[in-house]
Amino acid sequence: MILKAFKANSNQKYINKLLNARQVAVSNRKMNSVGVILNMTEFSDFDAFRSFFNELGISPAKTKVIAFIDDVKDANPLWDTYFNPKDFGWKGKINNIDLQSFIDTEFDVLISFYKNESLELKLITTASKANFKVGLIQDDKRVFDLMIDVQTKEFQLFKIELKKYLTVLNKL
Repeated sequence: MILKAFKANSNQKYINKLLNARQVAVSNRKMNSVGVILNMTEFSDFDAFRSFFNELGISPAKTKVIAFIDDVKDANPLWDTYFNPKDFGWKGKINNIDLQSFIDTEFDVLISFYKNESLELKLITTASKANFKVGLIQDDKRVFDLMIDVQTKEFQLFKIELKKYLTVLNKL
């Protein structure tokens, strides 16, 4: 138990280091690639995002959806990629090759679609090399470039708001 607390503290320090060193330099290029991070306890409909991106004209090959689960037993083999707390080491080390690949991908837009903050979700969002990060309202305002104030069960409203803001920012 004490070891978990030390590990969490180590990862939180890593997150703070990344956030303090972050240079916000959002480009004006159109949105061609999108990454999505989900928390499966809040929202589990991968296909809702796929159909939304299809409506926006983004190729399925340019989208990637990953999901956080608390227990590996809850995983569904039809999901793209999923990760759990065991995929994280000390000082922000990632022990999952697929997850590291997701982090290293330079998406035009990263959507973090979760309301309940967890250290693992925040670490992935913060470490991502995405150009523009969109998320739901949370306590730490440094993580996202754009925050939308909706609940995860209000996906239709989220789609409307996201499309509106991406149009205003000339991303669509």
